[in-house]
Amino acid sequence: MLITELKAKEALLPQICGKVFIINCYGCREIYFPDAAANEFQKELVDSGCVTGSITTDYICNPDNLKVRLAKHADAIEAADVLLVFSCGVGVQTVAENYPAKKVVACCDTYALPGFQGVTPLEHDCRQCGECYLNLTGGICPITACSKSLVNGQCGGSKDGMCEVDPNMECGWERIIRRLKQVGRLDALKCPVQVRNYATDEDVK
Repeated sequence: MLITELKAKEALLPQICGKVFIINCYGCREIYFPDAAANEFQKELVDSGCVTGSITTDYICNPDNLKVRLAKHADAIEAADVLLVFSCGVGVQTVAENYPAKKVVACCDTYALPGFQGVTPLEHDCRQCGECYLNLTGGICPITACSKSLVNGQCGGSKDGMCEVDPNMECGWERIIRRLKQVGRLDALKCPVQVRNYATDEDVK
């Protein structure tokens, strides 16, 4: 169970360029999903004529389930420049991994609640910190992919692309830079990162 909160429209609109495909996940959002706000925002996008298609499903954090559910929307997804994902951070990361050549936008922030959390067999994780950075980092979470949870770039301690804290773990920021280069978005790293709001992160309270 978890709480997802729609990001501010002012934060999302600059992320949207060209045509978009919308993915809504209703998997483990038993407690709260921003239905009204998300529906209103999506309606505005549809009315503007930039939406190639949409799907409302569950458990997009499972890649096999995701592929089956999105298969019949292949043409609409191919026609889109951006995939808008309304889910927790695990779902966004799964979509980004399955569509590495597409820009994937996290439309929600996620807050933690105790209980069942997703069904992904992958190593993706969402700290549910309430302040999602995935739109700045190509759909790879710097909080969970980096042993030090750095949000402003790698520490300089990695060796041959591997983490200095865990030599068996690939440096998260090496992955982020590689992904941004792949989708032609290295300019995203020029965006100044604000000081992280630790008050929203249950793991550091």
